[in-house]
Formats: sequence, C-alpha cells, structure tokens
Amino acid sequence: HMLYYEAGGAWAVAGVGLRPVRNDARGRLDAAEVEARVRPDNEHFPRTAMIAVENTQNLCGGAVLGEEDLAPLRTIADDHGLRLHMDGARLFNAAVKLGVPVSRLAAYADSVSVSLSKGLGCPVGSLLCGSSEFVHEARRARKMLGGGMRQAGVLAAAGLYALQNMVHRLADDHDNARVAAKGLADIPGVTLDPAPETNMVYFQADRWNAAALAARLSAEGVLCFDEPGGRVRWVTHYGIERVDVEEAVGVAASVIRAGP
Repeated sequence: HMLYYEAGGAWAVAGVGLRPVRNDARGRLDAAEVEARVRPDNEHFPRTAMIAVENTQNLCGGAVLGEEDLAPLRTIADDHGLRLHMDGARLFNAAVKLGVPVSRLAAYADSVSVSLSKGLGCPVGSLLCGSSEFVHEARRARKMLGGGMRQAGVLAAAGLYALQNMVHRLADDHDNARVAAKGLADIPGVTLDPAPETNMVYFQADRWNAAALAARLSAEGVLCFDEPGGRVRWVTHYGIERVDVEEAVGVAASVIRAGP
C-alpha cells in the first residue's frame, strides 16, 4: 500500500526510498530475495533500515501472511539490524482466518498499524503500535504533519468498543465473501482473481472492461470499483448480511449476462 498509494509520501515527507521485493500470488515474500535486497554498508548506497510487509495483502485478494511467512523476515531483520513494520490494516482478519491471537502475528514486527474503520466497523480511526519510545516519536511526527486532533475521546470510545466487541464477527465477513465468490464463479464468463481468503473478492468478467462493469454495478446499487489489472473488487464488512450478498450476486449475474 505504501508503495502504490499514499501519493509518494514516503519519499516526499519522510525522505525514505522504497525498494520493492516480488511477492507470489498469495503476497508471500521469498526470504532469499528479501535478504538480497539488503544493501551492503557502503557510502555509495542508501542504508537499508526496515522491512515492511502488508497483512492481509490487499492486491493479492486479502491474502494472509502466517507465522511461517513472518518468521524468516524477522530473522533477516535481526541478522542485519533492521526494523520490521507491518501494515496490518486488516490484521485482525488475518488472525481470525488463522485462528490465532492477533498478538501472535504482531509479535514478529517492531511496529504495527491497524485500521479500526475497516472490518472492525469503527466510523473512523487507526492505531500505530510499537515501543513507548517509538510511539513518543510518532506523536511528534504526527503533530509536525498536522495530524493532532482535539476532543478525540469520542472516536477513541468507538475504537475501544470495536476492539472489544467486533473482532469475533470478522468470520462472518469471511463466510459472506466465500458465498459471494461461489455465486460469482457460477456466472458464465466470470473468473475469480484470486479466490478469497478473507473478506475481499476480486473478479473479472469476459467482454467487460472492469471500470465499465464497476460503474454499471454501482449504478444498480452494488457499490464497488475497479482495481489495477482489470479486476473488480468487492469487500464484505459489518452491515453486509448474507441476504445482501445474495442480492448483489443476483444483480451481478443480470448485468454481466446482459453484456456491456
């Protein structure tokens, strides 16, 4: 996410260069390739300081990185004196999918960001977690960027409620995504890209341009958008019930069969 989006903020705001490493279709990094990307201590090169991963992996259809994927990266970070940051916007989805406490996955990282406003259903808000020293510096950086908020307690209250009451229901979103995927796969000409692991469904339809299909579906009340690579993305979340998923699939079937 920080590589493709955020308007180049890492470069422009933090003065940090990003060096991508290929991932497979499930968002997993090859440890050998990651280690090969660590620059040697040479005055001609910028210093490598951190490994960043995303869990779940958005563009890989909400794919989950488990402990077996994170442990080798932690080892590389320790061997080379690097930090490991986890963009965990949907980290609770990953934990529910794997059936492990979220702390098990977070333990591999030095810092973790988590969205409260996605699967947890909070109206707004995210968390940045790390050591007390790290958070102290992050607060200073937030203030420098104009991110300090007055009277934010009402938002914090919603975030606490989300953490205490909304995690267990993420499995319902995963189930609904599988129902959506099965229904879409039954429509002639539709291909899942890939099959969902959590709450995100990506698909393509023959004869349809993804942007045109997303616009048509949205006009019919099924809100979605197109993604890079010609895919349409659906996301299940709090407030989307099974009957809504079935209705959305029905609308999609009608629109896709009618053609562009």
